[in-house]
Amino acid sequence: MSNESGSRFRDAWIEGIKRHFPGEPKAGYIAPWEEMPEWEQTAAAAVYEQVRHFIATSDGAIAHLAPVQRGQFIAACWNAQIHRLLPSPKASYVAPWEELPDWQRATDMDIFTHIERLESQRG
Repeated sequence: MSNESGSRFRDAWIEGIKRHFPGEPKAGYIAPWEEMPEWEQTAAAAVYEQVRHFIATSDGAIAHLAPVQRGQFIAACWNAQIHRLLPSPKASYVAPWEELPDWQRATDMDIFTHIERLESQRG
């Protein structure tokens, strides 16, 4: 996984937090890439690559996915990475879609769209 992929994911997360989080977010929510723990950087890069691959192999069919489905894909990929990287993750790190706060769901939907836009620009 590349730092570039991970930092792109992080940039999308921070944009989403700034747009959707009610009030003032925790410092860790908007900390720059360089300040993130290694496990979180690894997870971010892996999820970006999973989404990139999903987009590339869908042959344009992702256009038919609803925003919620896109966000759910982000959340599922994230949860899998956290379970892979942390032996006993906090429940909030791996909460199912239905239990995520509205701001986090909206952010996950935005992340997918952000990655899709970046990948379409790459050609």
